[in-house]
Amino acid sequence: MPLKPTAMRGFLIDLDGTLYHGSKRIEGADRLLAALRANRLPFRFVTNNSSVSPEEVAARLNGMGIEAQPDEVCTSSLAAAQYIAQRKPGASVYVVGEAGLKQAVAEAGLRLTEEEQPDFVVQGIDRELSYSRVAAAVRFIRAGAVSVMTNPDLLLPGESGLQPGAGSIGAMIEAASGQVPVVIGKPSSILMDYALQQLGMEPGGIWVIGDNMATDIAAGIAAGCGTALVLTGLTTRDNYEHYAKLAGCKPDLICGSLDELQSYILSRIGL
Repeated sequence: MPLKPTAMRGFLIDLDGTLYHGSKRIEGADRLLAALRANRLPFRFVTNNSSVSPEEVAARLNGMGIEAQPDEVCTSSLAAAQYIAQRKPGASVYVVGEAGLKQAVAEAGLRLTEEEQPDFVVQGIDRELSYSRVAAAVRFIRAGAVSVMTNPDLLLPGESGLQPGAGSIGAMIEAASGQVPVVIGKPSSILMDYALQQLGMEPGGIWVIGDNMATDIAAGIAAGCGTALVLTGLTTRDNYEHYAKLAGCKPDLICGSLDELQSYILSRIGL
């Protein structure tokens, strides 16, 4: 149910747990996106996942029957690369991460380096992580490189259950380097600000849609957006109070399903 009525002019939409679980589309995801398009309501898909490119995310969504274009996707890798490029165009960067992060760094006009002292160390999920790579990152940071972490997720879902996420790798690097990284992804507002820039809109009237209180909802509040919690993933009616207490925040709107959210959005058009 809504906690406060606010105009809905655009949306920043989480992916895993909100539109799909693994490779399975969540009921109503295709209808929600079709309704937004039909009513010319702008949106962006926003994900903490640093390992994939916008093209890969769009292909995955289309494969599930959810229409998506690469330029509608905002990843923590893209936001991290922009963050660095805005502070030092053409900066040298040492990457601890996978193909999606390396691609974003290169496309932002930054210079990937392996041996020389870099201006920045940027770290995301790296499922082929080696001790020597962590050691190099720590050495570079201790020598003056700025530490940037794509996202703070400690765990991520895998085929055999939960696995260490980018935040777990970052915790090791932070402990050894003694430097707190700049965090880009949710719940930081940096990723949300990047997505708002891509929309070309101010936060007033923009709503963040997600299933996670500590990331999606907290990030939306930090960015000054409206927030809609959908009970389609991590948060359920039974554990809502628990996660609200842990996150230290509450959403503006709670919907039990994506179809319920769609109905509410359509009822607010023109207000």
